[in-house]
Amino acid sequence: MRLVTVGTGTVVPDPERASSCYWVEHGNTRIVIDCGAGALQGLARAALPWGELDHLVISHFHADHIGEIPSLIFALRHGLEVSRTVPLAVWGPEGTQRLFAAWATAYGPWVIEPGFGISMHELLPGAQGQIGELLLSVTQTPHTEESLGLRLEAGGSALGYTGDTGPSEALGEFFQGVDLLLAECSLPDELVGKDHLSPAGLARLAREAGVRRLAVSHVYPQLRRLDVPALLRAAGYDGEIVMARDGLELQI
Repeated sequence: MRLVTVGTGTVVPDPERASSCYWVEHGNTRIVIDCGAGALQGLARAALPWGELDHLVISHFHADHIGEIPSLIFALRHGLEVSRTVPLAVWGPEGTQRLFAAWATAYGPWVIEPGFGISMHELLPGAQGQIGELLLSVTQTPHTEESLGLRLEAGGSALGYTGDTGPSEALGEFFQGVDLLLAECSLPDELVGKDHLSPAGLARLAREAGVRRLAVSHVYPQLRRLDVPALLRAAGYDGEIVMARDGLELQI
């Protein structure tokens, strides 16, 4: 399984980081997880075959995670030298179909009828779905009403993605034994609220889940100025730590 961290930023504009967007590839299956501002340019900079995308997975409905989805569909409709005929499968929380219908009202019917098929799959916490050659499992996270954490498995390997989340004892079990946890770590311990993770909260989650490798993303400027790996180790996590940046490639 191949992971490219296309967009590792937050809602705060950053000249070096797009908002949340991640590319996962296994065999002939190509997935984009979330698609925030700057994602399309990020996919192009990383030389990823965005036109061959099979699946789009949405963790929740905040703008820094979904804001560029209409532009992605517009690019798939008009930006390819050979018109796309392959369908696109969209996987997201309950309310995904309503979201796309609202976009279609605002932008035009091409959002849901772009000239190639779009299938919608709404996932409740605890659900699973076969995404090409990967198994997707989802769980609720304490961030927004619809927020989902994701687990992708294929060939005996597992990737976890927290999406945006606050601390939750249930997440340790959900991410148990993943080979790589792609996790948010938004703010310092003294500034974080209940709907995001700090170094202390992420270290606890990674320990409880027995995570061997941690890829840290979605770090706000207040925390990025500090030594995040040192803070995670001081909080009790002793596994491998990778600070994700736009365009970073990891093998799982």
